[in-house]
Amino acid sequence: MKNAILMVDFALDVERSRGLPPTQAIIEAAVMRFRPIVMTTLAAFFGAVPVAIGGGPGSELRQPLGIAVIGGLLVSQMLTLYTTPSVYLYLDRFRRRRGPLLSYPIAASRPGPWMRGLRP
Repeated sequence: MKNAILMVDFALDVERSRGLPPTQAIIEAAVMRFRPIVMTTLAAFFGAVPVAIGGGPGSELRQPLGIAVIGGLLVSQMLTLYTTPSVYLYLDRFRRRRGPLLSYPIAASRPGPWMRGLRP
């Protein structure tokens, strides 16, 4: 989840700062974030391998946990790398077709009742 959020955040930043279209922004975000995403997943993967293949007393209780962690990491990696760009582009098309949800600017100087007490 964190990797997908970082990828979308990077794509939005590139889209706004450099004026790139959403397709190019998400491709650049996926390319730039690919290495950190893979590195964090591999670190967790290799940390779970000893649990998955370990032996000894009580290993029959720990091995399923290690296997589940490894499987979850692999599935989440594929979902992050393949579905996040697709969902990002789909939501961008939906936003363009739908138009802005609010027809008035939000006044930052006048917070709503939910913001009272949060400012220092």
